[in-house]
Amino acid sequence: MKIKYPLFFLLLVLLPSLSHAQRWKRQRLEFSFGAGISNFLGELGGANQIGTNYFKDLEWNQTRFAAAVGLRYKLSNYFALKGNATYGSVSGNDNLTEETFRHNRNLNFSSDIIELNVNFEAAFQQEQIGHRYRLRKLKGMRGYEIYMYGFVGVGVFYFNPKTEIDGQTYELQPLGTEGQGYVPTREKYSKVQMCIPVGVGFKYTIDRSWGVGLELGLRKTFTDYIDDVSTTYFDFQGYGAPNAAFLDYVSDPSLHDPEAGPNPTGAGQQRGDPRDKDSYLFAIFSINYKIKKGRSSLPRF
Repeated sequence: MKIKYPLFFLLLVLLPSLSHAQRWKRQRLEFSFGAGISNFLGELGGANQIGTNYFKDLEWNQTRFAAAVGLRYKLSNYFALKGNATYGSVSGNDNLTEETFRHNRNLNFSSDIIELNVNFEAAFQQEQIGHRYRLRKLKGMRGYEIYMYGFVGVGVFYFNPKTEIDGQTYELQPLGTEGQGYVPTREKYSKVQMCIPVGVGFKYTIDRSWGVGLELGLRKTFTDYIDDVSTTYFDFQGYGAPNAAFLDYVSDPSLHDPEAGPNPTGAGQQRGDPRDKDSYLFAIFSINYKIKKGRSSLPRF
């Protein structure tokens, strides 16, 4: 009997903690929807310098709108899987840079990005939901109102680069602006590609069901043609291609700046850099809703 009483009181103390520790299992699913911005890192546009890698070459005034929806499945208090569907718009314009060779090249593009991905998330601390209402002087575990996580995943995305010339918009992939489809060594690229999302996220807990978040993510891709620019100029007239004069102009609307040197955009000259693949990024502000296990608990609007 002497042993039973201490065990009984120990259970009384531990049961609330155990119940709290298992609460995440009743709310494994979390729906999110949000909006934010997108941007692009590639050959076109960029900073006022010779092309560099990643954020050093970011053109902030090319920032565009993005939106996303997602569903998170918690594996534990620290780890989760999240599927996302994201839309964004990216663009680049050589007229916006003062770097001599880029500005003389005078190319521009825009493209919608539609992406589906699955990410693995790892939190830096345990998320604890806390009280249903934020009442002052109420004792008990409130948990972390803000917590941070990192993520990495795999995704697939669709893009379709276009350019505007004299007020007209043209899809670039069918034109083969670098000779794709005209010679065996240059095949047309696919507009559906793989990507690796990587980034960080921040979440703020409002109550047991609702929260907000901010996610910053870079997409590493395996294509250099999101902006339709990668290798060298192609001589369409010399090859005898149909509509050769039009194709030569679309692929080479250069300004013929003397500072760029003699014939900088002639056939075989560098048009892009295939050694560095294109990337794009999203910054999404989201509203998150935890779906309770058992009876239907979808948000009411």
